Amino acid sequence: MVRLVPELIGRGLAVSAMQQAGRDFDIDRPGKDSYLHRAAGAREVMATSARRWTLMHEHHGGSALTIDDLIPHLTPVDLLLVEGFDDHPHDKLVVHRAAGGGPPPRGDDPFIVAVASDEPLPKARLPVFDLEDVPAIAEFIIGHCRLKAAGQGAE
Repeated sequence: MVRLVPELIGRGLAVSAMQQAGRDFDIDRPGKDSYLHRAAGAREVMATSARRWTLMHEHHGGSALTIDDLIPHLTPVDLLLVEGFDDHPHDKLVVHRAAGGGPPPRGDDPFIVAVASDEPLPKARLPVFDLEDVPAIAEFIIGHCRLKAAGQGAE
């Protein structure tokens, strides 16, 4: 996904990414003022600089938020790439690595639309892309999502 972002941006698309992290995920560091503010009970802490800003929102004791809860907090873009949130009904391109030891996707999830793999998957019933062929994966995503990349005319 990291290599896919610049490929898509290079085609003129505005792209954002959302990643589902583990329960104890934290971008903050102990000892920093922002960390201390949160530890003191602040519901939200914003950290900002000339280059970026981040907003950390504590939902004390709350359950994990869904994609539908989170998307309204994002700036609108042409494409939102999502990592995780496997149970959410959105179209998915699954990454399969032979070294991962798991079997390739069987098609149990009707929202899996393609697979990127580091090994051939001759029995796959979905489009399969070489994991290293980032331009082909980007082209598939653009077509599947019916996006207009830079240099493409109207249909």
